[in-house]
Amino acid sequence: MDSTPSPSSSSPFELVSSALGRYLPRGGAAAAGVPAEARGDRARGRRVSDDGAADRQDQILGAINVDDDLRITRCNLDAPVFAGLNAVEGSPFVDLLPPGDVPTVTRRLRQVLETGEAHVARIQRLRRGDGSELVVSLSILPAAAPQEGLTVSVIAMARRLHLYAAETAIGTSLDIGETAQSLARSLLAWGDVAAIDLDFAVWTGEGVTERSHGRIRLRRAALVPDRAWPEGYVTPGDDLPGEASRLLSQAVQRDDAPQAIVIPDRAAVERVFGGPRVMRALVPGDRSAGVACIPLVLDSEPPVVLGVAEVWRRADRPFRDGELFELQELVARTAHHVDLARQHQREHTQVLALQRRLLPRTGGDTVEIASIYQPATPDSAGVGGDWVNSFPLSDGRTALVVGDVVGHGLGAAATMGQLSMEARALLSAGLAPDEVLEHLDETVSLLDDAESGLTAGYSALGSTCCIALYDPVSHRVALSSAGHLPPVLVSPDGRVGPLAVRPHPGLGAEFALREPFDVHTFNAPPGSLLALYTDGLVEDPALSIDEGIGRLADALSAVHPWDALQQAARRVVAGLAPVRQRDDVTLLLARMIGYRKEDTATWRLPARYDAPARARAQVAALLRRWRTREDTLDDVALLVGELVTNAVRFATGPITVRLIRSGRGLLCEVGDTGNGRPRLNRRDLLDEGGRGLHIVHRLTTRWGVRWTDTGKVVWAEVAR
Repeated sequence: MDSTPSPSSSSPFELVSSALGRYLPRGGAAAAGVPAEARGDRARGRRVSDDGAADRQDQILGAINVDDDLRITRCNLDAPVFAGLNAVEGSPFVDLLPPGDVPTVTRRLRQVLETGEAHVARIQRLRRGDGSELVVSLSILPAAAPQEGLTVSVIAMARRLHLYAAETAIGTSLDIGETAQSLARSLLAWGDVAAIDLDFAVWTGEGVTERSHGRIRLRRAALVPDRAWPEGYVTPGDDLPGEASRLLSQAVQRDDAPQAIVIPDRAAVERVFGGPRVMRALVPGDRSAGVACIPLVLDSEPPVVLGVAEVWRRADRPFRDGELFELQELVARTAHHVDLARQHQREHTQVLALQRRLLPRTGGDTVEIASIYQPATPDSAGVGGDWVNSFPLSDGRTALVVGDVVGHGLGAAATMGQLSMEARALLSAGLAPDEVLEHLDETVSLLDDAESGLTAGYSALGSTCCIALYDPVSHRVALSSAGHLPPVLVSPDGRVGPLAVRPHPGLGAEFALREPFDVHTFNAPPGSLLALYTDGLVEDPALSIDEGIGRLADALSAVHPWDALQQAARRVVAGLAPVRQRDDVTLLLARMIGYRKEDTATWRLPARYDAPARARAQVAALLRRWRTREDTLDDVALLVGELVTNAVRFATGPITVRLIRSGRGLLCEVGDTGNGRPRLNRRDLLDEGGRGLHIVHRLTTRWGVRWTDTGKVVWAEVAR
């Protein structure tokens, strides 16, 4: 007698496994009192009629025991519905499976053997001896003690139970391809081949609008079973031929209302579809087969057809009215799942487009950039939280920005895009990192006020951001952070570690003590590697956040100065990111190059009347050493003279002149202690003043102003 575990000490899976073990006869089918004649009939593959008593029951239970080699040791498949399943003791269990399902089911069987964790209630097809198939709900459980191996429970599913199980399974994914594939697998219970063809606008996530039947375009979204198909047959991802799309749409849109149709045999199919090209594209094989075409209709006014579901089966098994009703009921129940997947596809496409626009482009002459962004999930619900950007500023510096917006999806992506664009505009206007964060802080607070933020069901309060500005001449970085994790710096001498950045609350954190944002400055000589990242890269439930940052520092210390930076970034993320991501993973690496000393020159001049002349002379001498063309030399000398003249007239204190030779041209900078902003105004021909900035504007490709702690710097770029 089998031992029965007590309820207090056994899991539900053990109790079920024990019950199934007792359900199995000790001697197989013979011990259950089944006549030899009946067993012989089943061994010869006799099928039970679809109208038999088995179809009137909710479910029929069978059980199979397999050993560690996945061979059948015992079974109880004596119910009439299991007739034709050749479950012979000693034979491999996989002999009961369609060939295309063998690798997947074998992997699940092995997994349950190794882990002891049950695999419950998977819709599966079993192969009868006559080549037909039976749809069952299959569960794999560890066998109850003292038995060894596995117990496989098999529930032959009645139509109504199958409808419920199929609808439940189809609604579990927001991916449009997986949703269509789930629907096709469920429809296979009524036929031999099932296909889902979606309107191209549905496949891409767009809205379906009323259009001429002749202009409809269908794409195959799903096809089961998985097998080798003849040449010319349309498989998932392929567009149906234009005439096939038109014929299918006309077939299901009779009398201007979407209706299901049945074409009973190959002769009728040929009459409807006509040409050989359409037959090769739509008919799965050479045997005579019939098809039921059921429109996927979105319940709206007027109804909108999202696509067509096709169920093909042998012509000697015609579709009964009851079966056609069941097919229509299943498709009608699940059409809204397809539309939900379409909406997520559209959102996913929009979010990814925005994300790509915000990703850094290649670095310039003074800094090398590499970035990695991995969303937590492949659908739109897992995209949009993190953002990363880097861009050259017009005064020669480079901005590096990484942020983490609270939440995911389109709401977070919209906030991310707004903050990223605002940060770029403010940095390009010459604001310091701490000033930019102050503006972003106000923006997040405004986005989350009672009218526009919280009432919309999304809040960005607590989002974080880190901004770093790299000066390639002084080789210094100015950095400010709003609640973000500290960047990690690898020095050329091999020292590595997180920067000692003073912590600050996240953006819009009005509940916290409001303090000004700090600016942390540090040296980054050529060859330095700076890493900005988000918490998804270093967070691990088994480690503290400091240990996670330490692991990142160790990984960065292994990056060789000659390594390709993008490949190095991929290795770092692959080594640190958890297998099951709970959050987006973002990493931005910046390798500092800077300018060579011989490509820059700086002079400090007193604010006296002779300063413009002295500046012109020193600039001219330097440009001759740089072998600059005479016309460019004259333009730059005139430009510097005008900028120094304005500094002497409108500012006080010493004047700093800096000249930088870059690949794009010459960058001229004149700094002073004034706080006025030079403006280019319209002037009359006879005006005595205001000519200087017009000269600057004519001689340069671009110019602007940035603010410093002691005043301002007017910069201008001249093509070489």
